[in-house]
Amino acid sequence: MKKLISLTVSAALLLAPIAYTINAPALNLKVDAVSAASEEATAKPEATPKATAKPAATPKATEKPAATKKPAATPKAAAKPAATKKPAATPKATAKPAATAKPAATAKPAATAKPAVTAKPAATAKPAATAKPAATAKPAATAKPVTVQQEVYQDGVYVAYGDAYSKGTEGAKVTIKDGKIASIDLLRTSPKLIDRNVRENYSGLWAAYGLMKDRLLGKTRVGAAAVDAVSGATRSSNGWKLSVDRAFERALKVKPADATYFKGDIMGIDPQGKYAVFATYDAAKLTAVKLYPLTTSGDFVDEKTYTAEQTATIAAITPVLLANGSSAQPVAGFEAESKAAIQAFWDAEQNALINNTSAYVDGFYSSYGTARSVGVERADIVIRNGKLVDVKLYRLGSNLVDRGATAYAEVVKANAPMTAKLLANGSYLANYDEKVDGISGATESSHGWNQAVERAFEKALKVPAEGQYFEGKFAGVDNQNKVLLLVDIAADKVSGIKVSLFAADGKIIADDKLTPEQKTVVGLLTAGLLEQGVDLTDVPGQEALSKAAKAALTDALTNASKVQGTYKDGTFTAFGDAYDKGTNRADVTLRNGKIVNVALSRVGMNMVDLGKAAYAEVQKAIPQLTTSFLAAGTREGVQSVDAISGATSSSNALKAAVDRAYGKAEVVETDKAAYFDGIFIGASTDKSVNVMVTVKNNIPVLMLVYYLDGAGKVKTPYLLTPAELAVKTEIESTSSTNGLHKYGYRPAAFGANDAEKDVSAKAVEAIKAALEAAGK
Repeated sequence: MKKLISLTVSAALLLAPIAYTINAPALNLKVDAVSAASEEATAKPEATPKATAKPAATPKATEKPAATKKPAATPKAAAKPAATKKPAATPKATAKPAATAKPAATAKPAATAKPAVTAKPAATAKPAATAKPAATAKPAATAKPVTVQQEVYQDGVYVAYGDAYSKGTEGAKVTIKDGKIASIDLLRTSPKLIDRNVRENYSGLWAAYGLMKDRLLGKTRVGAAAVDAVSGATRSSNGWKLSVDRAFERALKVKPADATYFKGDIMGIDPQGKYAVFATYDAAKLTAVKLYPLTTSGDFVDEKTYTAEQTATIAAITPVLLANGSSAQPVAGFEAESKAAIQAFWDAEQNALINNTSAYVDGFYSSYGTARSVGVERADIVIRNGKLVDVKLYRLGSNLVDRGATAYAEVVKANAPMTAKLLANGSYLANYDEKVDGISGATESSHGWNQAVERAFEKALKVPAEGQYFEGKFAGVDNQNKVLLLVDIAADKVSGIKVSLFAADGKIIADDKLTPEQKTVVGLLTAGLLEQGVDLTDVPGQEALSKAAKAALTDALTNASKVQGTYKDGTFTAFGDAYDKGTNRADVTLRNGKIVNVALSRVGMNMVDLGKAAYAEVQKAIPQLTTSFLAAGTREGVQSVDAISGATSSSNALKAAVDRAYGKAEVVETDKAAYFDGIFIGASTDKSVNVMVTVKNNIPVLMLVYYLDGAGKVKTPYLLTPAELAVKTEIESTSSTNGLHKYGYRPAAFGANDAEKDVSAKAVEAIKAALEAAGK
């Protein structure tokens, strides 16, 4: 066994540094397989060997008698690990090949032979103690089934939900490896069945996420069921445990013959978010259905406020759903509502099925459409049960940054109707027809959005499609906007590259406007990239531009990759620690985990940029740090940037702000918490009140109140009114410094008189702003 372990470890060490190569005509592009997401997926299973050291652990997994008697299913184990690799391979999208190396991990079932060490059958040897020689021979026979019936669960990623109630439900996205939880993401959904931001849940849940995750990691099914609930979050803890148990049930290689559904109230929502269905099942059949209309914000409509039309709709559709389920036909007079309700029921049914056969892994995915020199479309989507349940569409400029309202007017107008069309379809439009499916005036962008959604769905496949890259034309830009590449890819080969240069004003220089020197450089870069890929030898005298071209090629290949990245694209705002003079702010724009733009500022107590009113050293430091952060380009790189002499505190605060911006951009949060630890400030709408909030262990524990004059300066205490003093005393005296502050969760105005109520309302505005600044 030691020898086997040694060989496995050696193999892993040999495979780890491999760089994968894409061969194209006269092209050899090397892309390193590195990823924060794959580190998470591979690092955490390290705990698995420890768990396997417990002999009892594996037998616990075999608790389902029906499953344990089907060892013949084990050969299939080699097929599905491909599905488990997908989430694990979250590397910089170029790292998808790394995932192809992981099949070596399928050798791990050999490791599951360890259960042979679980010679519990040897425990059956105790009959030997009965001194019957004939009986002593039988234990050898009983040992055989133990080694054969180890592989009860199929490795993979499984999403399941607990029982539903009026606020939503709990869920869990579980990676099961060798019968244990290798990684887990705990979900607490809105009524729309989309995972909420942690701080949108009640405060008792904030700490429960981390505690329950730690308790569940590495556990078998039986071990997970025995985990203690977190005090103050019992219902959600038990909901998570039920979700995990259902995930294990779905992972059974041999499903139970006597059960089709999970027992309980199972929830479903139509893609457009019009209706929620609560379907009640026993093991074999549907027993009850309840239909609830949803508000535009995705909450349940209060039954007391139902309109006559809503009441009639529910009365007409509910019995049809109960009788016919997802096979129900629209009710006459309620066709549109029926269609949405039937889709919601279908979603509930999929969530209830033990053998859920969706080809996709639920979650967030993002991808691009066909690129042009003027820009490209991007779609960020959420998939559940193979259906599109949320989508956001973007139009990027030639620098691959979202243009927002500055995009072409017709494209801006087309965004909402195209979003509605995709949601109504529940997916991309499979047979897209520009005339029928495109939005008038923006047919090209409509096609690009549809294509982006289609590619995002492909990223979500449990069994990845062949190929490392999508086919088509993809754009890539270095993070300092010097070079734009349009790269043609077919059959994982780069067949063409178009190099364009940016002018100082950020616009692309037209080919006929290039200087002779620029034309020469473009020609050399084009030929060099085609021949050498990202290993391009620098063009003499054009080292900076050569580096930019290589970065742009890496960006294009990442945009073309079929692997979902670790971070969401977009602009994220975060703050460093504050003190009684203000704080430091970073607006960080990310693409493929790289910083493509960063705006740093020093703000006062009124949260307004101080500009030239900031300390001279800070004014000097900001442009230097901006350049350094862009050059560093990554989360880790920024933290290694040296602080600027004379502005050390602000330098460190700005580095912290960038790190927190990355924390907000994580696709799968490494630390699912309500707030970042630190000190944060917020100001009232009229800039007259500032509240400073200290967060410890992700909980707001201390609050200090400051009143500001018209210039944003802090007023001296003797100038405060009685009402201001009363509010200050109330907020500051209720700080415990070790538990959740009285106003740290859903603060509301207070006061013994109108003056105090008026001041406290402004203070509460400031508290909410500070908590928003602190929020993950």
